[in-house]
Amino acid sequence: MKIGEIDLGNRPLFLAPMEDVTDASFRFVCKEFGADMMYTEFVSSDGLIRDAGKALAKMVTHDYEAPIGIQIYGNIPEAMVDAAKMAENAVQLVGGHGADLIDINFGCPVNKIARRGAGSGMMREPDKMVMITKMVVDAVKLPVTVKTRLGWDEDSKIIVDLAERLQDVGIKALTIHGRTRCQMYKGEADWTLIGKVKENPRMHIPVIGNGDIDSPQKAGEYFERYGVDGIMIGRATYGHPWIFREIRHYLDTGELLPPMSVNERVALAKRHLAKSIEVKGEKAGVLEMRRHLSAYFKGLPDFRETRLKLVTLNDPQELYRTLDYVGGRWGETQTETDHDR
Repeated sequence: MKIGEIDLGNRPLFLAPMEDVTDASFRFVCKEFGADMMYTEFVSSDGLIRDAGKALAKMVTHDYEAPIGIQIYGNIPEAMVDAAKMAENAVQLVGGHGADLIDINFGCPVNKIARRGAGSGMMREPDKMVMITKMVVDAVKLPVTVKTRLGWDEDSKIIVDLAERLQDVGIKALTIHGRTRCQMYKGEADWTLIGKVKENPRMHIPVIGNGDIDSPQKAGEYFERYGVDGIMIGRATYGHPWIFREIRHYLDTGELLPPMSVNERVALAKRHLAKSIEVKGEKAGVLEMRRHLSAYFKGLPDFRETRLKLVTLNDPQELYRTLDYVGGRWGETQTETDHDR
């Protein structure tokens, strides 16, 4: 599969951009486990053009993450064009690796974004969505991709027609989450329309499916059933970034890897913590690791007191000692298996 000139190989696996989760340190560990393509957390076009420090910081990427896309969102055409140009010039603005492509987020369902017409809120204005996409494509030299949903609600699932229109204005790949905006993340993702987009003889760009992929078996089944070119994984990576390695092994061999041991998870948590501190400094690096440290050990028995330490300690050395304690105390304990997730 190729996005423009970016060759991602056969049946690539994508890390979905998730606000406050897929920062540089989390992307580091996901790449370590075999994510083929990753994206920054989504960046507000309004924030970029106002020179907001937080928005600019999200555009910092690193060579080891390549290929990586910078994802932008917004609903003001001129701001989206300016943001796309800034993303294209990220190396000059913020240093680092920069962007290999620009992804437009037309899929985020959260109220503060969708209700003001950005993210999946654009599903109610498909003409404007296509217009903004064309303006961005025309404004930059990097490949432009789009991530979106099936439609706004059950009565407006417009994705089959919309996919053609987005392709026709020049995007190089399309990611589709198998829910409407009104579903948020509830219920089961419906991949049937994703399959119909892929089956459309007029579609020639790669189609990436997203939604509810939480096991190697499901990834393999959905590649076969719906014919997608790639699969994007979001929430199932949280506390479980090694899912990329598990899926790749299953796709290549048809076999399941054994569950990751507690001691292996401890070693991973230490690497992740060290990278978070390296990227964000001690205070922010520790604070923003708390959610991950807890999630890595989901399913351990009698873990409440230790989990409380992991989510309240501020001293990195105390955290490392607590992680060592986890390995010593539960090192031989079986956590939940991937089939239980």
